[in-house]
Amino acid sequence: MDTITVVRNRILQLCGEREISINKLATISALPPSSIKNILYGKSQNPKLITIKMICDGLDITLGEFFSTPDVEALEQEIK
Repeated sequence: MDTITVVRNRILQLCGEREISINKLATISALPPSSIKNILYGKSQNPKLITIKMICDGLDITLGEFFSTPDVEALEQEIK
């Protein structure tokens, strides 16, 4: 699994756990829905950290909590 897939899956997982839509996530994160949809649909292959931080703020979690998953731990090094 690649990094963007892990980030996409994590966003979807968090929305599912909270039973919120992507549009609701955008609203509570003070982001345009297109920013989140670009990540989810692969248009944004390198989302900015500030975008992920705003998503975390909207969900009331830390960046550490966002990235603290087995999938992130299993990611292989990008540069070899």
